[in-house]
Amino acid sequence: MRARDFRRLAWTHLHGNWGTMALCTLIYSLIIGACAALAIFFVGGLAAILLGGAFLLGLAVLVLTTARGVAPRIEQLFDGFRNYASALALSLLIWIFTFLWTLLFFIPGIIMSYAYSMSWFILADDPNIPANEARKRSIEMMRGNKWRLFCLDFSFIGWILLSILTFGILLFWIMPYMQTARAEFYQDLLAQEYAAREAMNASQAAQAEPEQAEPEQAEPAANETETDEEPHNN
Repeated sequence: MRARDFRRLAWTHLHGNWGTMALCTLIYSLIIGACAALAIFFVGGLAAILLGGAFLLGLAVLVLTTARGVAPRIEQLFDGFRNYASALALSLLIWIFTFLWTLLFFIPGIIMSYAYSMSWFILADDPNIPANEARKRSIEMMRGNKWRLFCLDFSFIGWILLSILTFGILLFWIMPYMQTARAEFYQDLLAQEYAAREAMNASQAAQAEPEQAEPEQAEPAANETETDEEPHNN
């Protein structure tokens, strides 16, 4: 699937849900924006760290729900607080590892941010998975797919430039559009994983069939030996 296919799917699934998603984006932006505004004080930076992960997980739940054809609910934005410890741990892990990669050079930091990009969807799908395991699984899923996701993100550049004409107001609709398209991308990766597992299982089953058939072929040989021996006994 190409970038326009993910955008088309996102647009279709957002039909009838634009208002809810825009309102959730506004709520998220106000809360995180308030924390950023207070970042000059210790309490503001601490609040951003403590709340950011839970809201990012809530957003992942929202867009995954939308991408799967189910109407999102505003209260899902706060679902991340139900798994607060894992959300906080994942947020810290992603921040620390991305920061360390950025120290090497700016580009490796960007590359690894794409490698970790599926972590929130993975945690949203499986709340019981450890935070670090979600990060590692995201790395595996994004192996060979980082450029595809970058192209998807870049395809929204026109919409982002258009939002400048609305003084950023249009972003409250563009951001859900982008995130839902990313959720569609995650769905595609899951489908690829499922197809790969099915192909592997089929291959293993095909290899096991000749091994099971070999003992059956040995029986006629044994029967022929017995038949050959009967005339000698007479």
